[in-house]
Amino acid sequence: MKRIAMIPARYDATRFPGKLMQMLGNKTVILRTYEATTATRLFDEVIVVTDSDVILNEINSHGGYAIMSKKEHESGTDRIAEAAGEMDVDIILNVQGDTPFIKKEPLEKLLMQFDDPTVQVASLMQQLADEKEINDPNFVKVTVDNNMNSLFFSRSVIPYPRDTQAPIIYYEHIGVYAFRKKALIDFTKWPVAPLEAAEKVECLRFLENGIPLRMICVDYMGIEIDTPEDLHRAIKLL
Repeated sequence: MKRIAMIPARYDATRFPGKLMQMLGNKTVILRTYEATTATRLFDEVIVVTDSDVILNEINSHGGYAIMSKKEHESGTDRIAEAAGEMDVDIILNVQGDTPFIKKEPLEKLLMQFDDPTVQVASLMQQLADEKEINDPNFVKVTVDNNMNSLFFSRSVIPYPRDTQAPIIYYEHIGVYAFRKKALIDFTKWPVAPLEAAEKVECLRFLENGIPLRMICVDYMGIEIDTPEDLHRAIKLL
């Protein structure tokens, strides 16, 4: 199977405009994400898909591969679907541009899920232990069934601990997805449904159309840079 990684890179992020061009050490966030993804050597190609000349030039001037999306999109998944639609590819892995600490092992586990022909979409999660993070709406939580298929994603606390003595493991959804090409293209044809619109969590569109995500629990994946505070934490981690 031909496997490519795509990194959707929107410049004007809602919560932190220009975050992908912020400096993380001596490199920008988007360049670190691109280089970390390429360094895994898991993909036939790694491509940044952006709406910004600044990001395009940042990647291409450092020897990378970036292309412009043709139009505005509601989500990163829509952005990469536009680019992938004309490509001869089987599996597309979507790496968020704000995940500069991405590693090989979790991506490899993600790709392995497609040995199961029933899996259409797969994604990553990690355990949350900090109560502040569990209650923070910037951390998207996910619940799964016994087969590790997603049941629901929410910015709220799920499950809600009505029984405070019940053992609960909270999981944070990490914005790294892998799709079969058909599932990715189908996503763009479905309208934004009520749950996705309410939560502003795009993977709910799959659930609302009857496609669960196969979730892989991984060790600590570093920091997704959604806010200026996240960037300060990332600088300390670096």
